[in-house]
Amino acid sequence: MIITSERISLKHLLTAEALSDQEVMGLIHRAQQFKRGASWRPFKQYFATNLFFENSTRTHKSFEVAEKKLGLEVIEFEAGHSSVQKGETLYDTVLTMSAIGVDVAVIRHGQENYYDELIQSKTIQCSIINGGDGSGQHPTQCLLDLMTIYEEFGHFEGLKVAIVGDLTHSRVAKSNMQMLKRLGATLYFSGPEAWYDKQFDVYGTYLPIDEVVPQVDVMMMLRVQHERHEAGESFSKEAYHQEYGLTEARAAQMKQTGIIMHPAPVNRDVELADKLVEGLQSRIVAQMSNGVHMRMAILEAILEGKA
Repeated sequence: MIITSERISLKHLLTAEALSDQEVMGLIHRAQQFKRGASWRPFKQYFATNLFFENSTRTHKSFEVAEKKLGLEVIEFEAGHSSVQKGETLYDTVLTMSAIGVDVAVIRHGQENYYDELIQSKTIQCSIINGGDGSGQHPTQCLLDLMTIYEEFGHFEGLKVAIVGDLTHSRVAKSNMQMLKRLGATLYFSGPEAWYDKQFDVYGTYLPIDEVVPQVDVMMMLRVQHERHEAGESFSKEAYHQEYGLTEARAAQMKQTGIIMHPAPVNRDVELADKLVEGLQSRIVAQMSNGVHMRMAILEAILEGKA
């Protein structure tokens, strides 16, 4: 990755922590420019494809809109109607896309670190953007979250941020905790202790949710990842909401300047009360909107790298 005097240039985007602080802030500022109406067009025809092997609405369609806003040709891909059904591996799918001229592949896959094999290949030439790898990383969600927080407060240093919920299974939590701590925020964790890993202690402090709510600037709630839990594992939605969720009563204890975030989709009345999702302190809709602008900035940086 190279910093130019005018634009950030990336070959791939695999993890958030691989970015320098300068690159992170550069992407945030560029995304803000796109949000204010800036435009960019590639100097030649570029092809992008979105290879999603796990279900997605926000990330998948956000990238598609970003690609089309930048004037890229989008090559459609549906895993259920591809040679994946014949046993084709991820490597061979990406190899094929690269061979037919795709320049950028946005990939979401259930295998953690799936990208290691792809970027080590001497044959695959397309750039890889990680749209989520298992319970590993979600760098583009992290960057749009950082953008949303920066828009609200104008800085990260000294902010108090709580990350609450299904921490062990959340790639969003892992990406965000690393970057927020590095940028100077103070982190708190909460949620079921069974879904907390002691390795997170290096990033912040675990506290019961009722101790966290009144003191933080950002309540970052996480979706309960049913699909990553062991078979037979179950819980009461009502009990979870009362014990670990952001109820209306808890939200009333927040700072007046505090904001609520969630990567979505939201399990309403589980992670947070239904009325809070689009409430005055919620920035969930802003996160979704910012996702398009941040992904435009990322795609531009990738294509600047190719240029």
